[in-house]
Amino acid sequence: MTTTPSPRPRQHVRTSVSIDVTVNGVLNYIEGRITDLSEGGARIEGGVILPVRSRCEIQYAGQTTYAIVMWAEVDRMGVRFPYELNDGPLYNALERARSAWPSEPAQVFRSMRPASFGRRGLS
Repeated sequence: MTTTPSPRPRQHVRTSVSIDVTVNGVLNYIEGRITDLSEGGARIEGGVILPVRSRCEIQYAGQTTYAIVMWAEVDRMGVRFPYELNDGPLYNALERARSAWPSEPAQVFRSMRPASFGRRGLS
């Protein structure tokens, strides 16, 4: 009897962001947008598709962050940072995004819900 190993839990918390970056592949610079970021990697969407296992550089606010492509689809790719992101402009953007959202998702829903809802609010 063989068992499938369970996926390894993520080491870093992913955060939704919208950060325009330039990705330097081997032959060219391509514009893209980071939509998911953590200290260990990112999801980049747009015209940035590089081959899996290729190395690239992510340019943002004068900083270069090195990355390795882990997966790629038609319009997005996932990269892993070989050196954990722990300072610089990209890390600062991650920290700003994390502090902008409440720690509990239900709080976001409650804060966005109108004061009155349905017929009860019409009196």
